[in-house]
Amino acid sequence: MAYFVGVDVGTGSTRAALISAEGKVVNICVKNIKTWNPQNHFYEQSSEDIWSACVYCIQTVIENVEKNNIKGIGFGATCSLVVLDKKGQPLSVSPSENNAQNVILWLDHRAVKEAAKINELNNSVLKYVGGKISLEMETPKLLWLKNNLYKKCWINAGYFFDLPDFLTWKATGDDSRSLCSLVCKWTYEIDGWNEGYFREIGLEDLIEDNFKKIGSKVQIPGTPIGRGLSEEAAGVLGLLPGTPVGTSIIDAHAGGLGLIGCSIEGISNDFNTKLSLICGTSTCHMAVSKEPIFTEGIWGPYFSAMVPGMWLNEGGQSATGKLIDHIIETHPVTPEIKKKIGDKHIQAYLGELLEEMRKKQNLKSISLLTADLHIWPDFHGNRSPLADPSLRGMISGLSLSSDEENLALLYLGTLQALSYGTKHIVETLLKYGYKSIESVLICGGLSKNHLFIQTQADVLNIPVIVPNEKESVLLGAGILGACAAGYFKDIEAAIRSMGGSGKVVYPDQDIQDYHSRKYRVFLKMVADQNEYKQIMNC
Repeated sequence: MAYFVGVDVGTGSTRAALISAEGKVVNICVKNIKTWNPQNHFYEQSSEDIWSACVYCIQTVIENVEKNNIKGIGFGATCSLVVLDKKGQPLSVSPSENNAQNVILWLDHRAVKEAAKINELNNSVLKYVGGKISLEMETPKLLWLKNNLYKKCWINAGYFFDLPDFLTWKATGDDSRSLCSLVCKWTYEIDGWNEGYFREIGLEDLIEDNFKKIGSKVQIPGTPIGRGLSEEAAGVLGLLPGTPVGTSIIDAHAGGLGLIGCSIEGISNDFNTKLSLICGTSTCHMAVSKEPIFTEGIWGPYFSAMVPGMWLNEGGQSATGKLIDHIIETHPVTPEIKKKIGDKHIQAYLGELLEEMRKKQNLKSISLLTADLHIWPDFHGNRSPLADPSLRGMISGLSLSSDEENLALLYLGTLQALSYGTKHIVETLLKYGYKSIESVLICGGLSKNHLFIQTQADVLNIPVIVPNEKESVLLGAGILGACAAGYFKDIEAAIRSMGGSGKVVYPDQDIQDYHSRKYRVFLKMVADQNEYKQIMNC
């Protein structure tokens, strides 16, 4: 038997899975990780807490499995910034000065001024991030550390890791970095680091020793790292020393790997016709092409960042699952509903309630219930295609009602708004050179929500595919382990062999005009918000 271990560190938890060579998740384990929120827009974690959770999860999923049957390990994780001192120990990134708080979480928005400064300089590297760098990326955060914690952190730092690369370093002792992390979040280019960029933005000290602190050796995801699992890590994990470890990948990109090989009869299996949605706290929209396509407001193109030999464009929404939870949890009727429904998920209950409302009003589709309710969903800023972190959420059509039906409508309106956001991203990709997007593949928490999936299909007017193997991010990480082990001839063969099949949700053709009109309102809302800003800034 051949198995691979895939590890996924998300925003709130660490997961590991035992995966067969056919791409089936055999065993899975989840452990929560801690997040500190010391002040508004600051989100911090602990690298040691995260690694401990990885150890626990890996030990659990390999229990009762022969060690020599574990052929490889792959890691995916959020693109959070890990800071270690010169001895490789955690170094605080926090105003609290607590060294346990040594990770700036991806969704941390402390580096507003630093991102604005970098964007004003308009360096050539910005063409690879849609024209504007995001404050969620690493160089604005590094600049914040230098500007605000120079003596306590900056001059004492020995390593700055993207979280996926920190995990492979812990597993192997090798400080090589993933091309995925560096090109997507650190401004690394095809031919290496751009020294002029680092000098221009004030991070020239990172150039020292061939950029040793942020990465001198860079590898394509899935490439074997060093000699594999170190003696120390193997002893802790209960695995054989030398077990191949694949060069890491960002968690959303692992989801893209796990999704893109899913094949459905009658739907094109060409990678460059697919859009992958990796849905969690936020949503990432992954599209690949054979040639570089520079797209305003959308990150990339990044060469070989996900599929070797192909260019990746990455759109995204900063708050999706988090936004839905926020809408539900802040509504006054929610505690009463939860008490009434017991173990049933509140989103399932709201879906049933919407169907009852549809029948009562004799409407042909649930979607029509929101004709007078419109939502702009960027409560945490816009990642793409507008790349404007200052944008905020908007709701038009509120009443004095605070009953269950009111919450159900707000919930449906939010699902629709998120789907219009996806449409906005797709239209931008097509405008700048993508020939066609013929299908959407979806994974993550929202892939279990049929109403969300149907709404995406209806709004985009293309099929949405939900893989039979639900854990696409863990599968993608497992694919990296298979590649490191040399189990398949190359990563494309691994993707197609382990990708499996899935179920298709087709769009409802009877409500295309309705969604077209709602989408016009959607775009008008952001134009209005920008007009309000202009009025107030006079």
